[in-house]
Amino acid sequence: MTAPVEAEVDVVIVGAGFAGLYQLHRLRQLGLATRVFEAGDGVGGTWYWNRYPGARCDVESMSYSFSFDAELEQEWTWTEKYPAQPEILDYANHVTDRFGLRDGITFGARVTSATWEDPRWTVTTDTGETVSAQFVVMATGCLSASKLPEIPGLDRFAGDTFHTGHWPHEEVDFTGKRLGVIGTGSSGIQSIPVMAAQAADTTVFQRTANFSMPARNRPLTADEITTTKENYPLLREAQRNSMSGIPREPATLSALEVSPAERAATYEQGWERGMLVAISGSYTDILTDRDANETAAEFVRGKIRETVTDPGVAEMLSPRTFPYGTKRPCLDTGYYETFNNANVHLVDLRRTPLVEITERGVRTSEREYAFDAIVFATGFDAMTGALLAMDIRGRDGEELAKHWRDGPRTYLGLGIAGFPNLFTITGPSSPSVLSNMMVSIEQHVDWISRCIAHLREHDVAAIEPAVEAEDAWVAHVEEVGNTTLFPVADSWYMGANVPGKPRVFMAYIGGVQAYREHCDRIAADGYEGFLLTP
Repeated sequence: MTAPVEAEVDVVIVGAGFAGLYQLHRLRQLGLATRVFEAGDGVGGTWYWNRYPGARCDVESMSYSFSFDAELEQEWTWTEKYPAQPEILDYANHVTDRFGLRDGITFGARVTSATWEDPRWTVTTDTGETVSAQFVVMATGCLSASKLPEIPGLDRFAGDTFHTGHWPHEEVDFTGKRLGVIGTGSSGIQSIPVMAAQAADTTVFQRTANFSMPARNRPLTADEITTTKENYPLLREAQRNSMSGIPREPATLSALEVSPAERAATYEQGWERGMLVAISGSYTDILTDRDANETAAEFVRGKIRETVTDPGVAEMLSPRTFPYGTKRPCLDTGYYETFNNANVHLVDLRRTPLVEITERGVRTSEREYAFDAIVFATGFDAMTGALLAMDIRGRDGEELAKHWRDGPRTYLGLGIAGFPNLFTITGPSSPSVLSNMMVSIEQHVDWISRCIAHLREHDVAAIEPAVEAEDAWVAHVEEVGNTTLFPVADSWYMGANVPGKPRVFMAYIGGVQAYREHCDRIAADGYEGFLLTP
């Protein structure tokens, strides 16, 4: 039985990260009554929860920012090439207060269910509040549902445990402690050098070695800041017209049609650049041809061998089970160098698998390790986890979990067939995690806002994708993805890090520019592929 509705609004937004904040701002500009529900006690989304030591964005700060307000661009000044979590959270709070958004957000309220009761949604939170809305916008983030390793004994350990995705707000001191770290994805690669410098002894448990490059992070100069601010219109246009929202000179040659010396020089430039796509984007076929990809992978493995003094440890840290770039490459500060320290140890879980967490520490198939603290850097149920954590029911009571039982299905990553007036910001089957998220967030929020305005201006009660349009888009996303090496890897892009999750390439690899143009064309053609209910 549905709980009594306590309030009626035009739109409910779920999540107060950058997507939710901008969506609230745009809908208020349209004069719509809007409520945001946020599980945390503050804004920032990813940057509110992920406070682990060394947490930092892998997109350059002056590009990882909103473009919708020229005054905002000029008044905010970033301090570093790659912004750290505290600075990004400060920026999120600045945006919130500058545009007066805080009073539209209900903090400490996690949405537990959303049910379509024609012609409106009924949204319920874990605080017991029930709200009715014509539209629901899911701004839940792509990496917001954290996961623990699938081993017994997680509640047995007598020491302190932490997850990088839900780090305490107060400072954590590892001084003098024996530390175990499970996981070597992005959060592990960023945090391990910082934590190991503090702890008395650190043991890292690695299931899959990951590719990482030095970030070359540094303070921004006054000239860089001034020049970028003066040229923001050109930078923003370049972002929107790029492949990934990170402008770069497009590659024109195959990695296999140049000499080894020329190729090595190109990769060296990319390594020194400290940019996420510097190596993967240096030739046209690195992400589509195995032989071409191997030239990049072996270059990075060579850098690992040059850096890590113990050949055995260097080999353990050298990825060989997936093509370069098919798992998100990392940018680090001193990651490989950390393993040259005598008090830092690496355990290869492919040789000696994890068995259980014990009262004293961690047991592998080989031995037990005793710790004072354990950090789980084990990542997220990406793209779909946050959405499926809610009980979302569309037309005729259809459950989203059932609709997605074989993997996520959307039209454009914006809407879901059978779920009227429900929008997903950077949802599955959009460029999303393969792009500069700020660019993709703005594009989706602007599209959704224009769509809602169009519906209200033309007295349209509901919009939802046609099943045929959703099927065609899902097939297109799969077809484009299969032209690349991405489906080869057991990555969170494929859902492979979550046992039982359908293996589907969840992002659209066609590029930010092409995708934006396609979405705009659909809107201009009267929302082709959508069903509109008068």
